[in-house]
Amino acid sequence: MFDYTRFPESQLEYVEVAPLASLPSGERIFIEVDGKPIVIFNLAGNLYAIGDVCTHDDGPLGDGDLEGEEIVCPRHGARFDLRTGKVTSMPAVVDIPAYPVRVVDGTIKIGIPK
Repeated sequence: MFDYTRFPESQLEYVEVAPLASLPSGERIFIEVDGKPIVIFNLAGNLYAIGDVCTHDDGPLGDGDLEGEEIVCPRHGARFDLRTGKVTSMPAVVDIPAYPVRVVDGTIKIGIPK
């Protein structure tokens, strides 16, 4: 998996996903881009986008509890950093995708590799 937030801008295509007003602080939205499930979080005005699939057993991740800037998988408790997709606790050992997020003219956009 990749931390796409570290990719050069020239290797990303930004896709419009939702109006910023539809994602108040403390909330999350679920989207799909090119068949990939993604969840976007608004944590006190900071937006994060990650793949919505746990690498431990391919279960849904986005419904998990948040603890700081980590998400806890609701099935088996694996933890991932929302900022980078890095696994921080077993049973998962493989990172999840993390996507860059920007807001342009009130619209949330996420960067997808070209």
